[in-house]
Amino acid sequence: MMFGYGDDGWLLLFYPVLLWVPFGPFLMGATGVWCARRPGPWPWVWTVLLPLVPVGVSATAMLLPRGQSPRTDDLVGYLLVYVLGITVLPWLLGYGATRVVRAVRARRGGGGGVTEVSGP
Repeated sequence: MMFGYGDDGWLLLFYPVLLWVPFGPFLMGATGVWCARRPGPWPWVWTVLLPLVPVGVSATAMLLPRGQSPRTDDLVGYLLVYVLGITVLPWLLGYGATRVVRAVRARRGGGGGVTEVSGP
């Protein structure tokens, strides 16, 4: 019980939701670039784990409102803006831009691949 109300503990789950709006697109764009540059499962695992709490909590708040049934236009708007616009589109832009830049560099012979430095 915080601040005299019994439901204020649930408010702590919404802080990642509020922070996801300004910072989520940058984080998802960075994970898209990371997935395009590094092979292996870890970038892909973090792509799923990073938005899990903010998108999951906000989806729960959208689907289970208190005392009313969710409206279809609200759900479509939520999916378009919050899930696709803030989470998926920046990842696709980061991944796609990195793949295009690497393909152009490889075509020109500019050394788009990863180079290893050997030495003592």
